[in-house]
Amino acid sequence: MAKAAKKATNNKTQKGFEETLWDSANKLRGSVESSEYKHIVLSLIFLKFISDKFETRRKAIIDEGQGDYVDMVEFYTMKNVFYLPETSRWSYILKHAKQDDIAVKIDTALHSVEKSNPALRGALPDNYFSRLGLDGAKLAALIDTINNIQTLANECHMTEEDLVGRVYEYFLGKFAASEGKGGGEFYTPKSVVTLIAEMIEPYKGKIYDPCCGSGGMFVQSIKFINSHNGNQKDISIYGQEYTSTTYKLAKMNLAVRGIAGNLGDVAGDTFFKDQHPDLKADYIMANPPFNQKQWRADKELTDDPRWAGYPVPPTGNANYAWIMHMIAKLSENGTAGFVLANGSMSSNTSGEGDIRKQIIENDLVDCMIALPGQLFYTTQIPVCLWFLTKNKQTDTERGYRSRINQTLFIDARNMGTMISRTHKELTTEDLAEITRTYHAWRGEAGNGEYEDRAGFCRSATFDEIEANDFVLTPGRYVGAAAIEDDGIPFETKMAELSQSLYQQIDKAEKLDAVIRKNLEVLGYGK
Repeated sequence: MAKAAKKATNNKTQKGFEETLWDSANKLRGSVESSEYKHIVLSLIFLKFISDKFETRRKAIIDEGQGDYVDMVEFYTMKNVFYLPETSRWSYILKHAKQDDIAVKIDTALHSVEKSNPALRGALPDNYFSRLGLDGAKLAALIDTINNIQTLANECHMTEEDLVGRVYEYFLGKFAASEGKGGGEFYTPKSVVTLIAEMIEPYKGKIYDPCCGSGGMFVQSIKFINSHNGNQKDISIYGQEYTSTTYKLAKMNLAVRGIAGNLGDVAGDTFFKDQHPDLKADYIMANPPFNQKQWRADKELTDDPRWAGYPVPPTGNANYAWIMHMIAKLSENGTAGFVLANGSMSSNTSGEGDIRKQIIENDLVDCMIALPGQLFYTTQIPVCLWFLTKNKQTDTERGYRSRINQTLFIDARNMGTMISRTHKELTTEDLAEITRTYHAWRGEAGNGEYEDRAGFCRSATFDEIEANDFVLTPGRYVGAAAIEDDGIPFETKMAELSQSLYQQIDKAEKLDAVIRKNLEVLGYGK
């Protein structure tokens, strides 16, 4: 009990620090647009973190009697530490924080870090601080606040308690919440990412996200592996991001956690500049842009091999282009879990229904989940989760039963807890119930026997889905939850309801009389 209380206290303290840092970042308002200062803050946190790692490694080299080698890059990279020239170290930045040219010094520091460490190529902002023309006093105040982060306090436990990782998660969420519509381009709610990871269980193989944003899917995959005593070396990470600044954010997000990943040589459009053309992934996790309009011109990509065997996806909405891109990227036994707008489950616009029909006929749909509203910071569009697999046959190695021509439907719209006036979150219990249901349905040991539950889950056959015109909305299959009998006889309940109704009618008549009287006083009588 005492241990749990101590942990809660530590979390409360950390939360307070994160909020203090957020308040400090907010002081940049007026100097730059809010859409910009996430890059300022996270770049500085990144620089502080790698500097602390560098200084710790430098001291260790000296303590081991190898002081002659403190400036050899190899002695740092061998321990997964970035080598930093003197002008790139946090101590140098802190020393010059109050000088007029501090923005130039930060840009120089970031450039030197990237130049000295090939693994960071294309990851750091280029001449960013100088171009923004920041208020020097506000920037110095932010540097002072970030200097208080003890980044290596939990260095040996790079999981949920990773301090820098937690700061990144907190800031990305706050940026998404504060920026309005644009924030959703780089942030998927943590509970949704956790749900996808817990559903598909990415233990071993290649993990791919074709629209990776800030890299949240990858981070959660690593957390899943660590929390289930897996080996991080058993997976390889591949991703792609369209927006250049978000691409850099993702590379930094992975770097601060020591996660190696291939995000392609440059930021680029996944449809027109695929960075991994030959990839066959074992796991795909994604949150594509919702209902992306005009993603291609009429005659573009019409003969693309990714749509081979399917109708060409329509130009007006990219939902099915994303689905087909991911199907094309799956390995023979691959599994994909991704977020889409609810319309994707039933739309027949511009041939989308024909594509969905073919996906179902090819027996690729493993599970569909309808999510509650208000999960996302930046949109009220109802969303769902698709889970596709290339192989529904019995898999003795992973403990899966045969699910040929079967699809699981889960209606989770009534789940979730409001954590603010406008935002909802799936709780740990919600996530456990959904994932346990799916794993039991797949036949995995330790999850109990699967049973259909009216209003929540149902295993449907291909014939049933065909009878429903290939619509994949869970509500069509799970039905309504049974209403519990409260034990009160009908006659008694009807009498009580009738009395209540009569009382309301009497009250309404009295209110009508008062209103008439007031109107007469004002000269508006009949």
